[in-house]
Amino acid sequence: MDLVTLDDIRAAAADLAPTVLRTPLLRAPWDDGLWLKPESLQPVGSFKLRGATHAVARLDEAGRGRGVVTHSSGNHGQALAYAARAAGVPCTVVVPEGAPEVKIARMRAFGATVLLVPPAQRLAVAQRIVAESGAVLVPPFDDRRIIAGQGTVGTEIVDDLPDVDVVLVPVGGGGLASGVATALRALRPSTAVIGVEPELAADARESLAAGRVVPWDVELTYRTCADGLRTNLSELTLAHLRDRLDGIVTVTEEEIRAAAGRLINGARLVVEPSGAVATAARLFRSGELPAGRTVAVVTGGNVDPALLADLVTVP
Repeated sequence: MDLVTLDDIRAAAADLAPTVLRTPLLRAPWDDGLWLKPESLQPVGSFKLRGATHAVARLDEAGRGRGVVTHSSGNHGQALAYAARAAGVPCTVVVPEGAPEVKIARMRAFGATVLLVPPAQRLAVAQRIVAESGAVLVPPFDDRRIIAGQGTVGTEIVDDLPDVDVVLVPVGGGGLASGVATALRALRPSTAVIGVEPELAADARESLAAGRVVPWDVELTYRTCADGLRTNLSELTLAHLRDRLDGIVTVTEEEIRAAAGRLINGARLVVEPSGAVATAARLFRSGELPAGRTVAVVTGGNVDPALLADLVTVP
């Protein structure tokens, strides 16, 4: 399988420069050995803007005219809508029912056409629209352009903390972890890149152990509050993770919520549960992790206001 390279990631970085924020590394106030990479500060509130912007930048003229389509629980849909609007490209997002209203509202605010469907039908509906309209499918993670764009998170980490020992990355579909692991493997192979996922959506851990994609039904993955991590790996992302990821750990719902509360109260970052899982691993699974200077990627902050108010009260 044709895996993404460091050259691909560097090419993506050039596409991102006009649109995507180069997020800083922030020292965690409660842990001298932990830095936070707050992708929640992006204009769309998540790292997804990186891959989406790169994918739109690589469209040919015919593709730009026909528009783009994706399926997303929220963050990738927002990112693609934002990137498409900036480029003057029509955008349609197929959203699973039950996605946070705040994310749906922002997709529409960025000019996307939003279609709500049962969770199990999201990909099929997106593919049908592509077949009927000729629009270009831009998947949330199962795409080399997306992986290369997300990999710029990894190159920035190495630029800002060259002696980083451990990078903790949330895993849903695996695009971010694939890109970050690719960058770190090329630039600093001694750094351990560890994936983190909810116990209630641990398909990546099972897939890596089995050596093949082991999909979990939506009835299982939709139990987790980390709505951005409910998707399964693809063959493409599994190939990257098998080759380049150094390990994977899981965290509980209680640990995710506690980590979100710590980030909100302690680091003054607005985060959604999906964005807190890497920090949860550092807080509650340190015995399963390599030692040393650690970066936790805070992937997003598009949280429902009612849930945010609840998380603020978590010690």
